[in-house]
Amino acid sequence: MDKQEILKQKEAFDIDTLRIDFPDMHGVTRGKIIPASRLEEILEEGINCAKPTYSLDFAYNIPPGTGTAEAVNYEDMTILPDIDTFSIVPYQPHTARFIGDIYAAGKPFPYSPRGLLKNVVEKYNEIGFLPVVASELEFFVFKPDGDAFNYYTDKPSNVYTSGLRADPDDLMRTLQNTALAMGIDVLYSNHEFFQSQYEINWKHTDAMSMGDQSFTFKNMCKDVAFSKNCMLTFMGRPKNELGGSGFHVHFSLKDSANGQNLFDDPNGKEGMSDIMRYFIGGQMAHAKAMTLFFAPTINSYKRFVLDSFAPYYLAWGLDNRTTYIRVPGERGNSTRVENRAGCASANPYFVIALGLIAGLEGIKNKIDPGDYYEGDVYADESGKIDTVPLYMHDAIEELKKDKALCEAIGPEITNQMITMKEAEVERFRTYVSEWEFDEYSYHL
Repeated sequence: MDKQEILKQKEAFDIDTLRIDFPDMHGVTRGKIIPASRLEEILEEGINCAKPTYSLDFAYNIPPGTGTAEAVNYEDMTILPDIDTFSIVPYQPHTARFIGDIYAAGKPFPYSPRGLLKNVVEKYNEIGFLPVVASELEFFVFKPDGDAFNYYTDKPSNVYTSGLRADPDDLMRTLQNTALAMGIDVLYSNHEFFQSQYEINWKHTDAMSMGDQSFTFKNMCKDVAFSKNCMLTFMGRPKNELGGSGFHVHFSLKDSANGQNLFDDPNGKEGMSDIMRYFIGGQMAHAKAMTLFFAPTINSYKRFVLDSFAPYYLAWGLDNRTTYIRVPGERGNSTRVENRAGCASANPYFVIALGLIAGLEGIKNKIDPGDYYEGDVYADESGKIDTVPLYMHDAIEELKKDKALCEAIGPEITNQMITMKEAEVERFRTYVSEWEFDEYSYHL
């Protein structure tokens, strides 16, 4: 989309307000609201926001040592709208939005999650590959009642059930149609396994567009649910009695010259090319170190339990939902790799970028993933298969040890992520929970 087309849409939709959005380290939408009369000025000059936005946790803390706060005197960065991301916001009257690229001193801001994904995609393009990605995001919906949050639908065993009993406010239809209006090509939605849990799937596209769409989708879902007096959360495991919500990502590679799926090889073992095997090998080799980005909260690790359809053991398999990497059964243009490790709370730009970084490391170094696992890996008692890191402090140490992955991510994002998450771990370590009081106070 060019500037003239944006100006036409501004007039056609009577736009008076612009949102300039960007993702922070958590994938949360930050930005500013601008009068639409300033459109041309903003396209040239952007907006300014403080760099410590990238250091902020969910409790207003800015831990020292991130590189974006006290070290740079809490200075500004500039967010320039990417005109290709312009869209009307159908649930906010007379409003449109852009996703912005971030700059500091005229150069790309090295802490930007969106910037990282752009850099990774460029590395694939340089060798003639076009990464193709699809997101699958699960979420829970609750009904606020004072300080309580009740289930949106409280009956068990509603998986794949449709209709008003499984969706009393017709929320999924509203989310579907809003996503379609914002350029997200929805395939289907469904009630998931646990009460009040849902999933929406949409069509695969190039990696950069999928990052933007996933970022947009998460913000849109929370906004639309809020407008219906619901609280929609991508939190990994919001209740003890519930399972978790995942962020499954499907990867494939096209030849930039002819559009051929480079993962497909009818003559290869199981119809997979060597490139695909190496891509899987990279995913497996760097799985532990990627976990801090795929499972970015203390709560995320409560999703990693046996028999939960979330990864626990580090194995890959053919159409096997118990493994870390699943290779769906389709071949031809649909040949792809599914990484099932992501928590729904993860930053989409990081999940896609890290998966591609690990895959490229596998391709460059011809990392063989070994044999695929057959059967239910949850029941494996061999003791020979590693688990994913089961605690955030372990994931931090795994990232520190993986020098190749850290170098590919870049020192700024790596240091920032480690610094923020070490502070989060320490806050959690010293916090007295209700469980502890209930467990110990009477008896001890």
